[in-house]
Amino acid sequence: MTTAQTAVSASTTADRLLDGLASSIADRGYRETTVADVVRQARTSKRTFYEQFASKEACLIELLRRNNADLIASINATVDADADWQAQIRQAVGAYVDHIGARPAITLCWIREAPALGAVARPLHRRVMRDLTDMLVALTSSDGFRRAGLDPIAPSIALILLGGLRELTALFVEDGRDIHGIAEPAVTAATALLGPH
Repeated sequence: MTTAQTAVSASTTADRLLDGLASSIADRGYRETTVADVVRQARTSKRTFYEQFASKEACLIELLRRNNADLIASINATVDADADWQAQIRQAVGAYVDHIGARPAITLCWIREAPALGAVARPLHRRVMRDLTDMLVALTSSDGFRRAGLDPIAPSIALILLGGLRELTALFVEDGRDIHGIAEPAVTAATALLGPH
């Protein structure tokens, strides 16, 4: 097997394990999930798991890192930088809601479970919040916002907006409510923070 084939095989194995963890989280929740559950879902062995990840926590951190990277990519792909600034807000919120709706248990795990991991998860949390903040700054630097005479959002304000959105998201998922119910409050809050003052 060539080096490239080995890398693809390892990547495919890691992907299956991450999917296995995601499935088990959706079924049982993260705390109740064991490595045995993950490998059963992935149809592989514990030995294979530990060849890819040092621990269940390491597997979770990679799952959450990828999930949040996918969220950012989805929002960036959906928002039309030339559209009116208010339309861009609706597009971004719509992409966020669609992403959360597809994997609510993973989002809830990121918001509620990952902080409980302590120092091991702190770099992930800081990186994700920085990446999301940078995304909001970039989105509000677009032509649609500039045409309206609006300045890009300050990183500290972006962080406040994201923190509120995370908590609202967690409450909706925990209560089993339709995640689409966060869309209008999110649009209203974003419009108030990003719009003319």
